[in-house]
Amino acid sequence: MKILLLGANGQVGHELGRSLAGLGTVVSTTRTGRLPDGTSCEVADFDQPRSLTGLLERLQPDQVVNAAAYTAVDRAEDDVEAAYRANAEAPAVLAAYCADRGVPLIHYSTDYVFDGRGERPYREADPTAPLGVYGASKRAGEEAIIASGAPHVIFRTAWVYGARGGNFLLTMLRLARERDELRVVSDQRGTPTPAHLIADVTAEVMARHPEARGILHLTAGGETSWHGFAEAILTGAHRRGLISNLPRVLPIPSSAYPTRASRPAYSRLDNGRLESLLGHAMHTWEAGLEQVLDHISP
Repeated sequence: MKILLLGANGQVGHELGRSLAGLGTVVSTTRTGRLPDGTSCEVADFDQPRSLTGLLERLQPDQVVNAAAYTAVDRAEDDVEAAYRANAEAPAVLAAYCADRGVPLIHYSTDYVFDGRGERPYREADPTAPLGVYGASKRAGEEAIIASGAPHVIFRTAWVYGARGGNFLLTMLRLARERDELRVVSDQRGTPTPAHLIADVTAEVMARHPEARGILHLTAGGETSWHGFAEAILTGAHRRGLISNLPRVLPIPSSAYPTRASRPAYSRLDNGRLESLLGHAMHTWEAGLEQVLDHISP
């Protein structure tokens, strides 16, 4: 099986390169045509969605896995067209190709399609109500894929992080080496989800349940706040010798840390449908964090 992996240089894309390797021949793409280790790969520019058709027709994949996206949440508020090109128009091009040829498409979306006013974990069928451009563009991508008729799975996930790239965990480790006190938002709740979990579950669904279709929520188990996540990161990092100093972490309200784009206050996703499909629960966010920290060098 030839698997076309788009966005291979991102957090999830990097892990997918590992998890999908046993399922077939993985053809990786990035916008620059280079992987993080300098290896050359195919070029897929999501800022030019129409260019993707030629790539697809030349490679003729048996499976498309799209981990590419515009993820700069705040910048998207002032860069609307670019966000929609990458998050809505490009997935629509992929979906049109897949629909025409019956090629399965796996795509990733976000908790930001919800407004965060819920009082229980969000289910796949719950009404969407994005608060900003990023969430709206990702929802538009979902709608385009669904409308295309392509055989698809859309994994919605949240609070993604890993041992590489730019993310909350690595930011906390950097700040802990510079400061004795950190101030972190405590009134936004969700589920920190390691990129390796997303990649491993993707491979599991592809291998064991190729018939799966529709939207599936995919996060680690449990929930916490950004403040709680920060405390767990620093405690675990200090125990492993990744940081020499253990800063105080002070809780603050979102109002004390204004951002260009609004964030959902509550964005825990209900994994029930996915867990029923797989026959097992997702591991807790705490267990996922321990695994990621174990793979970071001092």
